[in-house]
Order: sequence, then C-alpha cells, then structure tokens
Amino acid sequence: METLRKRIFYKATHRGLQETDKIIGGFAEQELNKLSLDHLCDFDKLLDVPDVDLLNWILGREDVPKSFDNEIFRLIVSFKESL
Repeated sequence: METLRKRIFYKATHRGLQETDKIIGGFAEQELNKLSLDHLCDFDKLLDVPDVDLLNWILGREDVPKSFDNEIFRLIVSFKESL
C-alpha cells in the first residue's frame, strides 16, 4: 500500500494546472495517509482524468460522471471549499 500511496502522491502533486495542483495536491498532502485501500483506488482512478475535466467537476461547472461521483470525489470537493 505504501507504493500505491507514493504513486498517488506524485500524480496528485504533478498535475499540470496550478489550480488542480493546489486542490488535488493539497488534498493528498493532508489526507493521503488517512485513506483506506478502497479510497486510494478511487483516488488513483480519478487522477487519470484530464485536469480540465477534473477541475470543471470540482468547481461544479460540469456534471460529474456517475463512475467518478463517489466518496473520495466528495471529500476533495469538501477540501476545496475549506481553502
């Protein structure tokens, strides 16, 4: 699981858009060590989404596809609101 956490941390903090680096990377820095294996797997899948789509979903500009509308996504949105 530690290898998975390291890979996710890297993917979360090296996004491409400054906004997603701040939101996703900040979430990873604060919450990654607390996540269960299921949440880590969901987070890993979410990190494969292009930054533009991910940012639009997080900011509510576009509807989130059902396959990504899960607890980890809602935790990220809650984190964003705390910034």
